[in-house]
Amino acid sequence: MATLPTLFLSHGSPMHALQAGGAGSAWADLGATLPRPRAILMVSAHWETELPMLSGNEKPETIHDFSGFPRELYSLRYAASGHAALARQTAALLRDAGIAASVNGCRGLDHGAWVPLRWMYPQADIPVVQLSVQPSLGTRAHLAMGAALAPLTADGVLVVGSGHVTHNLGDWFRSQRATQPLPYVVGFSEWLHARLAAGDREAVLDYRHTQPDAVRAHPSEEHFLPLFVAWGAAGADASANRVYRGLEGAALSMDAYRFDTHEVS
Repeated sequence: MATLPTLFLSHGSPMHALQAGGAGSAWADLGATLPRPRAILMVSAHWETELPMLSGNEKPETIHDFSGFPRELYSLRYAASGHAALARQTAALLRDAGIAASVNGCRGLDHGAWVPLRWMYPQADIPVVQLSVQPSLGTRAHLAMGAALAPLTADGVLVVGSGHVTHNLGDWFRSQRATQPLPYVVGFSEWLHARLAAGDREAVLDYRHTQPDAVRAHPSEEHFLPLFVAWGAAGADASANRVYRGLEGAALSMDAYRFDTHEVS
C-alpha cells in the first residue's frame, strides 16, 4: 500500500457545509484524487483537552458546536462510522513515543471534522477517528505527536489537520464590511507558504517570535496546532504544497496544504 499524504485544511465557517465555495470545491477535489484511505484520522481545532484523546465511538454523532446559524445547518448529519480499533492503535503509537494518550468512547464529530469531510467524502463511507489538540503544550508537542503517527500513513490512514492559517475572530467580526483582506492576513499566509515550501521547521515552530503578526493572526493557538500534527506525520523531509488559497471575509485565511512524504527508492 502506497504511503498517503497528509493534509491541513482551513475549515472556515460551518456554513461551508451548505455553501461549498472555493474551499469546498478544493476539498472535493482532494477526495476525488487522493488514493482512497481505509480510515481518516481528523485532528480538529474544536476538540481541546489537557492530554491527547482519541474518539473511540463506533457510531459518532454529528456535533453542531455552534449557534446562530440557519436551521437547515442543524439538520445536517455526517453518518460516518467510527473506528475504535484505530483509536486504540493511535493511542498506542503515541504512548510508544512517550506521549500520554487515551480513548474517549463517547466523542462525536465536531464541525472542524464533518464540514470538510462532507465535501471530501460525501457518502460518509470511510471511518473517522478524531484526535484532540492541547493548546497548553504548544507547537513542538504537536509536531512530535504527528511524527509518532507517521506509521499510519503507510497503513491506509489519511491524517488530516483541520484548523486555520489565520484565526482572529475579533478582526473577522470587525471587518465584515471590508472589501479587501487585512494586510497582516495576507502577510502571514504568504510567510507560512514560503517557510513551509522551504521546509523551515524551526521558523514555523517558533512562529510567534519569527513572524511579526503571528499573535494577531492567532490570538490563541488551537486553530494552528493541527498543522503541526499533519506536517509531523508526513516525515522530516516532507514536501509542502498549497492546494488551495483563499479567504473568508477579510481576516480568515482559508489556505489548505498537502504534505507528501519523501520516500527513498
